[in-house]
Parts: sequence; C-alpha cells; structure tokens
Amino acid sequence: MDVLSGHILINKDGDRLDPEEVLQNKIVGLYFSAGYCSPCKDFTPILCDFYTELVDQSPPVVPFEIVFISSDKSPDEMVDHMHSSHGDWLALPWHDSFKHELKNRYKITALPKLVIVKPNGEVITDKGRKQIKERGIACLSSWLEGADVFQNFKGP
Repeated sequence: MDVLSGHILINKDGDRLDPEEVLQNKIVGLYFSAGYCSPCKDFTPILCDFYTELVDQSPPVVPFEIVFISSDKSPDEMVDHMHSSHGDWLALPWHDSFKHELKNRYKITALPKLVIVKPNGEVITDKGRKQIKERGIACLSSWLEGADVFQNFKGP
C-alpha cells in the first residue's frame, strides 16, 4: 500500500503489521472516525456488518481492507473504540502524526468519512459511507471497476 508505506498498522490486539504485506493488491477503505462522534456510532455497526459479510465469503477472498484513522482524544479512547464497536480491521496507531496528513490529503472536514482508495492512494470514491448505506455489498463491484488492478477478480 503505497499511501501507507513506511508506517505501521495495528490490529485490535495491538499486533504491529506492515501495510506493504497486509494491504497488497487490495482496495482500502480509510475510515476516519471517533468514539465520541454520534454519526460515527450510527455508521460503525453498518460498516462492521458490511466488512463481516465480505470477509466471511468463501474464496476467492475479496481484495478489500479497512484502515481506521482515529480522531479519538487519546490512545486509550481509540483502543476502547476499536474493542467496543469495530470489526477486525486495521488502524493507524494513535500516535502516528501521519493521520493529520491523511486528513488533509483527503480533505476530511467531518466524521465519519470512508474514503475508498487504490493501493497508490488514488481515490476511487470519497462517498464510501453513503454508498454502503444505500447499496450495501453491491457497491463493491463499482469500487473494483474503479481499481483497475483487480481485473481478474469476480466480485460478489
């Protein structure tokens, strides 16, 4: 994942993961959210269900991953948020100041925001939240079409 190259990601258990390995050849949903945010509390369960439905599918595995970019007020709040309401997706560590650069790059002005990107960071859509709420899992096919690196994948 070029856009996160040189940074470490973590999972709910605190394991450190290399984005180059875990995000290779995947569409990535950058999920800008916070535990204190009411609209985030409304959307996060919908995103969990969407993610679980994709991950639980039988092979071929869907080339999609979510990376949580926290706006929580402390690392403890971020961890609590991840444990209480997130799916088994990844996160940029709370202390990584790169989250501010990502917020600027993708023009994040309100939470929650789900930006769907190609491995190089190019935006497929900045309306991931709206598309999931309106179309559910069906929106994945348009994301796959927008991410030309996945031409051989037959979507759900």
